[in-house]
Amino acid sequence: MPAKSKAQQKAAGAVLAAKRGDIRKSDLKGASRGMAESMTEKELTDLASTKRKGKPEHVGGR
Repeated sequence: MPAKSKAQQKAAGAVLAAKRGDIRKSDLKGASRGMAESMTEKELTDLASTKRKGKPEHVGGR
């Protein structure tokens, strides 16, 4: 599943770093905290490795 925005990709990268032990999970904020609990490392890798060219910074939602 590719990232829909740059912000989503950055959040996935932060969570991936936390899962790998590069940063503390307590440093995660906002959507990253929810992603840490609900997504596998494979799903996070897919999101974080999406090409950034042409992606908007944020996508409206909810």
